[in-house]
Amino acid sequence: MLMTRASEYALLSLIVLARSNKPLGAETLSNELNISKSFLAKILQSMARADILNSYKGVNGGFTLAKESQDITILEILKAAEGKSPAVFDCSPSQSCCPSDIANSCGIWPFLNRLQGKIDSFLDNLTLADILEE
Repeated sequence: MLMTRASEYALLSLIVLARSNKPLGAETLSNELNISKSFLAKILQSMARADILNSYKGVNGGFTLAKESQDITILEILKAAEGKSPAVFDCSPSQSCCPSDIANSCGIWPFLNRLQGKIDSFLDNLTLADILEE
């Protein structure tokens, strides 16, 4: 479950916004990326609430990056897009998330938790600027 369509659309939108020299609206972005406008608008608003984007109203309104691309981590983008921390497995963030209620005796949870920690650390050290360079 690490990346859903919401995460993908958030990243694609941020790439376009990072390369733009003016605010872009949800309709412009949805047309350029061929994404549902209503779905994209929700994602953009989530990123604005997370202080990843600035939102401007009016005729020349739209969205811009709220900070430099090197200061926006992929982990914060995914958290904003998904509404929660991305998890590789349902149980990986904590034992209390165990879907089968056997966390205390689970032999693989410690491994899954360490794996989740490494992925979180990687995503927290990877920035939008890193993606723009590729």
